[in-house]
Amino acid sequence: MKISVHGTSLHLSQCGDGPPLLLLNGGGGCPNYLAPVAELLPGFRCLLPDPRGTGRSTGGVYGLTTALSDLEAIREALGLDRWAVLGHSWGADLGLAYTLAHPERVTRLVSWAGTGVQNDRDWHAAYEAGKDSEPRFEVDWNAAIHRALLDDWRRFIKAPDLLARLSRLEVPVTFLHMGADIRPGWPAGQLAALLPKGEWRELPGAPHNAWFTHVPQLGEALRAALRR
Repeated sequence: MKISVHGTSLHLSQCGDGPPLLLLNGGGGCPNYLAPVAELLPGFRCLLPDPRGTGRSTGGVYGLTTALSDLEAIREALGLDRWAVLGHSWGADLGLAYTLAHPERVTRLVSWAGTGVQNDRDWHAAYEAGKDSEPRFEVDWNAAIHRALLDDWRRFIKAPDLLARLSRLEVPVTFLHMGADIRPGWPAGQLAALLPKGEWRELPGAPHNAWFTHVPQLGEALRAALRR
């Protein structure tokens, strides 16, 4: 379906029946690639938007504020009061920012393979050292959108009150780390310890894009987090 937002047309795919679950893909600047993950989540109405300017959505370069307002516009257009949120990679970070901005709209958040609220040199060094060994995942990518979102995210994590606000966030959040991810998991572990209803889980041996290699294990891990 198409959702009109301030002159932009956002494409939304849906599958399944049950409580609404928003699936946010990584990138940023990528269309939604999480349809194989939605198939692992029976019992949910999975909602997969293509972010503006990607896939079948229109629009140009945008930032974090616009990304958050687009999610609210989708929720309102669907007539939903609340929904669960599952974000992968950049989508995990976007999901955390959305939950912080609209906690009354989120029943629970699963932050899967996110980077956390950091811009740490050691983290980036570990990522760069392992990047060539990571399995290739081909997906359309808009470099300008990616850059704009990354720059906005780095401004967002410098907010003086960010950690204080996170420490008061009462939404249940599961931080799910992939054990073989080249992205270090300690930032997510710190957040799990900081949030009042934060929880840390790890899927041993699984890579960043675990739906290619650990299908049953990933499905069980995600379902367990959403049942929490």
